[in-house]
Amino acid sequence: MGRSRRTIPEELLLLALDPATGTTAQPQSLDLGLAGAQLVELALAGRIAPDGDRIAVVMPRPTGDPTLDSALELLRRRGSPVRAVHWIGGPRLGLRQTYLSHLERCGMVHAVAGQMCGVLPTTRYQATDTAISREIRSRLDSAIRTGVPPDPRTAALAALAHAVGLGKHLYPGNEGRSSRSRLRDLIRHDPMGGLVAHAVMDVQNGVAAQPRRSPATAGQGGGRQPAQTARTAPDPGRVPMQPRRGAGAMARAVAH
Repeated sequence: MGRSRRTIPEELLLLALDPATGTTAQPQSLDLGLAGAQLVELALAGRIAPDGDRIAVVMPRPTGDPTLDSALELLRRRGSPVRAVHWIGGPRLGLRQTYLSHLERCGMVHAVAGQMCGVLPTTRYQATDTAISREIRSRLDSAIRTGVPPDPRTAALAALAHAVGLGKHLYPGNEGRSSRSRLRDLIRHDPMGGLVAHAVMDVQNGVAAQPRRSPATAGQGGGRQPAQTARTAPDPGRVPMQPRRGAGAMARAVAH
């Protein structure tokens, strides 16, 4: 994969970066969104594909992007398709910082050292080329304003932006209500982006323990008890859910 095109995780992070404060909006849900954005990027690169509510590796060849290739290798080692909610809800320690550092190396942001409460060291990030962020935002605005189905990358980015709660950051207040609604509606334009966005929201809502019921199974009666048992059996490919961060851990974060 060439570096002439920004990846969806990079674009999602640039969207979330507040130009005034140098911090990221929705930091906790953004971590989940970045893990989901990696899945979408790998799918667009032809490395993985959805298998129901699971993710299957269809081409293990590296993309050339070290962060994406690390995720691809972890998926490959699973040996069997893994549910999207279990992948996204698994531990992703340092993923946001990894991408912030990557954007800094690429010259798209620069780090500004500071202190919290005059004691705790912090690092904030300022965009070095605001035109990039404006271009990303313009694609979303255009899709919302025109109603024309966006390209798969923009549709997936919109779905993830909605899933992590960036709607209120991008389109605040009562005047942004209709734009937030249309941002949510863009989720239907990319199947993989929709699958991942729903998985991100499921993890946040704590409903990742059960697979989504398809229309075919939703109306089945009591005679299907064995199938119900199979759905609730432990998933051998399950990734442990991400633990909640305590107040101390959040205070130690280098970027928020």
